[in-house]
Amino acid sequence: VQLQASGGGLVQPGGSLRLSCAASGRTFNSLNMGWFRQAPGKEREFVAAFRRGGVATYYSDSVKGRFTVSRDSASNTAHLLMNSLKPEDTALYYCAAGTTQITSTMRNPLAYSYWGQGTLVTVSS
Repeated sequence: VQLQASGGGLVQPGGSLRLSCAASGRTFNSLNMGWFRQAPGKEREFVAAFRRGGVATYYSDSVKGRFTVSRDSASNTAHLLMNSLKPEDTALYYCAAGTTQITSTMRNPLAYSYWGQGTLVTVSS
């Protein structure tokens, strides 16, 4: 599976961005898809995810209510819509894919076998 993330950029506080993650090499609907981020000097942290089948979604407390995950099965692409962005959302954002059936691990980066290259989001005035 290959993942290609895109959509990052510079945005002012309160603004919005939509990240995309195009998957190839495997049927999209058979994969759990996750988003993680890593700010300079910090560890990679979970942002959001949805399970294969697309019914269950997961969010970190820091983005719940502001970020929304979705997918477009026709184009094999996952999206992360980020609203009300804050300076603390500044980070390199990664999309990831995995096949775990253990729901308690959906927030754990070790549950994802495939990673995209990352796209930089900078929130600054």
